[in-house]
Amino acid sequence: MIATRYFLEQVLRKRPYLTIEMCAGVIADPLRIVVQDDGRIRHWGKVTLPNEFETRILRVVTLEDGATLHNAFIDRDFEEDGA
Repeated sequence: MIATRYFLEQVLRKRPYLTIEMCAGVIADPLRIVVQDDGRIRHWGKVTLPNEFETRILRVVTLEDGATLHNAFIDRDFEEDGA
């Protein structure tokens, strides 16, 4: 996967539990996709973090191409019913 400098230098440093492979899995099998006004694309998916048993929702933001990783974080406010 391709990633922005911001993703590689800031996101992975601040969130050491994230991996590029985890983000790629969300992009490959998302629960929901939304295009932002600026063209970036939000992908939500289920992940299991290291040393945890429960799944969590990871939001992965890509650039307009839908493949270049820009941001990723656990989204505690995600509701699967689309609300």
